[in-house]
Amino acid sequence: MITEKFARYVTDTPVTDIPRDVLAGAKDALIDTVGVALAGTLEPVAEIAARWVNELGARPQATVWRQNVATSPAEAAFANGMSAHALDFDDSLPSLRGHPSATMVPAALAVAEVTRASGIQVLAAYALGLDIAGKLGRAIGQGHYLRGWHSTATIGAFSATAVAARLWGLDAARLQAAWGLAASQMSGLVRNFGTMTKPFHAGHAARTGVLSAWMARQGFTSDTAIFEGERSVLDTYGGADGVALEELAERLGKPWEMTEPGIYVKRWPCCYCNHRPIGGLLELMKKHEIKASEVDAISVGFPPGSDNALVSHNPSTGLEGKFSIEYVAAALVLDGKVTLETFTDAMVQRPAVRAMMAKTRPYRIEDSGVYSGVVGYNDVAISTKRGTFEMRVDKVPGSPAWPMTANDRVEKFMDCAGRVLGRPGSERLLGLLQRCAELADLRELVAGTAPPVDAARGTKAASIHVWER
Repeated sequence: MITEKFARYVTDTPVTDIPRDVLAGAKDALIDTVGVALAGTLEPVAEIAARWVNELGARPQATVWRQNVATSPAEAAFANGMSAHALDFDDSLPSLRGHPSATMVPAALAVAEVTRASGIQVLAAYALGLDIAGKLGRAIGQGHYLRGWHSTATIGAFSATAVAARLWGLDAARLQAAWGLAASQMSGLVRNFGTMTKPFHAGHAARTGVLSAWMARQGFTSDTAIFEGERSVLDTYGGADGVALEELAERLGKPWEMTEPGIYVKRWPCCYCNHRPIGGLLELMKKHEIKASEVDAISVGFPPGSDNALVSHNPSTGLEGKFSIEYVAAALVLDGKVTLETFTDAMVQRPAVRAMMAKTRPYRIEDSGVYSGVVGYNDVAISTKRGTFEMRVDKVPGSPAWPMTANDRVEKFMDCAGRVLGRPGSERLLGLLQRCAELADLRELVAGTAPPVDAARGTKAASIHVWER
């Protein structure tokens, strides 16, 4: 069975068979995800998740990051998965057409705590899970996303299950059962982008992975060939353009998804469909020294599929603004940058930004291909009293073709984590993350996600907040 071959790949591949550069990429993804998740814990969606965990009652098993509380591994993965995706600042994988790490890292660290897994075990589980995410993404095809399914959530349920199963030491038969159970929980609609439900998708997929692996570990049954044949996952949800699963089964680790296409790391905390336009507009503004006061019009061209996630054309909240090229382009031209602070309700509702949005026009580029935020190109132009300046952007910021530097990535982590841990705590956690492969027990690392506690008052130290919402 093909499903069995996929399962054996996850459960039976020795760590020594995973290339060093793939494990190094897994470490980088772990660092990025923990950083953006810590900043995400300050968002309302994460606060609601924490209240849910508190209602369930604390269990000394797996940590909810920042909250100084523990719960079951599945619920910790749920809460941390929402935090990881709350800011839309987490990484992407083109072959998945979604965000791989926001589902897998929370699942991995939750199970690692209860199994006392080592750092190298977590990195191996992540690398194998990423391969499953990318290969299933190729199998299900572009049509899955274009019909309205959120691949981060749907395919993410299976990659998170793979990660949890690997760390719990399940055999292939038990992983097949876990995937069968996960298939009946896969969900997530693009229609909900711009609301709290989008990060809920990631949390739900992470929890699905942990729960499904746990149930299978106890002997729970399901269809064990869920990826193949009539009424399977691919038959039910797949697009006509999907790659044959039989072909992909021969390409597991050949090449690794970590190296081809590679993980794309976000420079800015908004939907990736905005990122090529942001990169192009920034280059035009810098090269031609364009000031906001002289801008008459901004235009952004999108080939088919490259703006599917940009569902908000007249946003009124920060969350909606993340999925609006009209807002992102206007804010960029006005402020000269895009930061976490760009996406507050007050920033979106500024009169100046509303006026600049009125000058911003997205349009369709006729093209026979199908593209996305991480595949394709955009045409951008700024019209001023001095003339119109334009360019085509055919590289993705944060991709292997237009990468962030090591310093960029450290700066991003410190900015995100510092909002919760302060500088000393962030530096300590970053050190643990960078030495992840050497750690015998990842509980020390997870403990570093909690802010300092003022022992005298029993409360979080006031100094941890380095910014105000």
